[in-house]
Formats: sequence, C-alpha cells, structure tokens
Amino acid sequence: MRTFISALLPEQSTKMQPVSLHSLSELERASLRELALYQLQEKLLVGHLSLAKVGPKGSKSIRQKLESFSKEKKDCSPQTFGIPLCQVIANDRANRQLQETVKSSRRLCVEVEETVTNFRARMQKRSPLGRGCLLVPYEAFHEEPLSPDFPDHNSSWSQRRGAMSVDCITELSSNSSKLLEALQLSHPHELDPRRNLGKKKMLSLNPITWQVPRIVDRCCKHIETYGLQTVGIFRVGSSKKRVQQLREEFDHGLDVFLDEHQSVHDVAALLKEFLRDMPDSLIPSELYTAFLSTASMEGPPQLAVLQLLLFLLPPCHSDTLHRLLQFLSKVARHAENSWGPDGREIPGNKMTVSNLATIFGPNILQKEKSGEKDAGAMNFEDSTAIILVVQRLIEHYQTLFMVSPEMQHDILRRLFQTDPDVIDYLLRRKFNAVLTESEDSTEEQTPIPMPDQTLESSSLSELYSNISFLNLNVGM
Repeated sequence: MRTFISALLPEQSTKMQPVSLHSLSELERASLRELALYQLQEKLLVGHLSLAKVGPKGSKSIRQKLESFSKEKKDCSPQTFGIPLCQVIANDRANRQLQETVKSSRRLCVEVEETVTNFRARMQKRSPLGRGCLLVPYEAFHEEPLSPDFPDHNSSWSQRRGAMSVDCITELSSNSSKLLEALQLSHPHELDPRRNLGKKKMLSLNPITWQVPRIVDRCCKHIETYGLQTVGIFRVGSSKKRVQQLREEFDHGLDVFLDEHQSVHDVAALLKEFLRDMPDSLIPSELYTAFLSTASMEGPPQLAVLQLLLFLLPPCHSDTLHRLLQFLSKVARHAENSWGPDGREIPGNKMTVSNLATIFGPNILQKEKSGEKDAGAMNFEDSTAIILVVQRLIEHYQTLFMVSPEMQHDILRRLFQTDPDVIDYLLRRKFNAVLTESEDSTEEQTPIPMPDQTLESSSLSELYSNISFLNLNVGM
C-alpha cells in the first residue's frame, strides 16, 4: 500500500496518519461500515446483521403517507420532536433554505423598489410641468427609458412580475431552485433514493456535511457558553411552561436563538426531552446487545470493539452522537472546583462522567422503545452495563471517532476492487488535506478538480506495477 501511494504521490511523505471519521468521503464511510461489520462478525460480536436495518427506516407505504398527510392537516406534524433523526435534519435543511430564499426575495424587492423610486425622481426632475409630465410629448425625453432599469437586465422569469408557466422551471434562478428543493425536502420520504428502483445511488467522493440537528447543536452551545459552572445541571428542575414553549417553537420550524435570557436548566431539559422522544435512539436497538457486551471488556480490546460498533452507525446518528459526547466531555471537565486567575474559587458543576453517563445512558442506548412491557425490567437489569459503556464513550470519544492508518489501507484495498477509478482522486485529496493543514491549520482545503473516470495510462502502469496487495484476500 505504501508503495502504491509513493507511485501516485512521488517525492512526498507517504506515511498515513489517523484521520477523523468525518474527514472520510461518503464512499469511504460506506466501505468502512462494511469492513467494520465483517470484523465484528469475525469476533462473533454481531450475527447476520444487515446494515440497512441499522440505517434509517424504509419509506412509508401509500396508505401510511395518506394517513400522515391527513394528520398534518389536523394538528400540523412536529418538525423536531418524536420523529426520526434523518427527518429532523431534512426539516432543518428545508427551513434553512427557505429562510435564505425569503431573505434573498426581500433583498430583491428592496432593490426593485429603490430602482422604481429613483426612476420616478429622475422623470419628475426632468419634466418642465412637474407632476404633469404625462402631457409632455415623447420627443422631449427621447433619451430616457419608458420603464425603470432593473438591477438585472437579463432577468429570468423568476425575477419578473406576473405568472410563471410550467415551461419556465428550467429558467429558475439558484435561489428559486433552492426554494423548490426546500419544499420537496419538507417530506424527505419523497426524496428517498430507494423509491427509484433500478437506479444505483452514487456516493460522493468528498466528505458530507455535518448531520447534527439544529436543536442539539444550539442546546450544547448554549450550555457550553452559559452553564458549565452551573451546579447540578441536568439534575435541577426546570420550568415546564418555558420548556414547552421552546419545544413548540422548534416543532413549528422557527429559527430559535438561545441566549443568556434562557435558563440553563430549561435548555438542559429541552435537550434531554429531544433525546428521550426520538423513535430510534442514537445507538440503534439492533446494536444494543453488541454494545452492552463490551462492558465486560477492558483496555484496548474494549475500545477497539466500541470503535468498530460506532463505525456501523449511519452518518446522522454518528455525527450527532459525536457532538453530544464532545459536549458531555466538556461538561465533565468542569465538574470539580477550580481557581481563577484572580485567585477566586470557581465552583464546579458536580457532573462527573459517571453522573452524566447515568443520566444520558438510557436515552443514548435503548433496547426497547419507552412504553414496552419489558422495557423497564430490561433497562433496570442492564443499567450498570449501560452506564459503563456510555462512560467509556464520553472518556474516549476523540480516539473512538478516529480512523487508523491500517483501517484506511483496508478501505483503499476494498475500493480498489469495487471502484478502482476513484483511488487516485481519494489519495490526492487526502494528501492535499495534509499539506493544507501543515501549512496553515485555519486555511480552507483547496478544491481539487475531479479526475476523469479512467486514470491516465502512465498512472495505470505505475499503479499496476507497484500495488502488491492486489491478490490479497480482504475477506469481503
């Protein structure tokens, strides 16, 4: 593998380093999930598990869609609470795009109004009869246009007043296209690629955007800003009325801003309610037994298995869990009293890793949905194991969400067998990211032009002459 990288990237350092899970492309993450499942099955920690079961549930039947639509008309289905995580993220994206479109439309209206006002002012200024300019012959103003000159002379149909025909859809501006996409995303099941039978979904060769619900990120940021020194956070009671108001605002798709006026305890309760009401927990119930089995392990073997299990999570669950664990780790670092630069004692919040795992464990790791007959008995029986597992996740989240060089090699081996045309691009993107980070950690990654579907003949000759792992059996 290293010889292979040297052939593609000559005269450069080719030693791979651990990278974050999120830095992998969508195609690499899909391959990583398959590799992790294979290794776990070899360890006999998971049985014949289908990755489709771990991911988002399938699209609804026609009858279910009709029932859901009729329900929306009655009580307006929630946008955030009590719905699948992937749908929450789709709703957030739709609302964000809709807000951007509205802002753009408002800016356009202001520009048009300003243009019309200036035009009228010029006409009145040049008219010798003042407001009676309509009686002046046309020849007196032959140099003036008969209509205001709008900002965009080549305006499309989307920027003109009046109706729009169906044939004009292709002429929509980017903002209007975003609006149509937002309206479609309001029902993400309609965009489910599995509806297009016979069409293979093309996975991206670049990292996908963070898939963290807006409510989770904003609650975490609020507490990180205003509540790290709050004693008993997540344990002290909150105002049910204020929490319910915040919940309704998020459910109606409003752009809710959490500032210093909101109580830290209310925001903490809101975050717990969101996680509790999720129909599928952050760690899917199909992986419940496998995660609990790691409670009896210790040291590096335990972390290695936990890491493979985390690799099985779909991106939305993985990214949201990573954000939550990062937040809980920061809260735990402020558990003990400390001393400020002025010599004053700063009180700790008393929320240790163990305390946080006790509170969030049942919401992160569930076998049965709340309300099932044996759910309470099962959670009580496994509560100790749940706390231990979640505690390890909080303590080692930085390591667990990293991909080792060995695993990166395995991913490239597998992709060379399934998608050999993308290897050159993936390696060059990784190497470019390393160079960019070493030169300036704050500089954005330089975009790389997409390679052709087939590698150049010189690259192919080097590739086949230097790869020694082509005949290796990767067990897939």
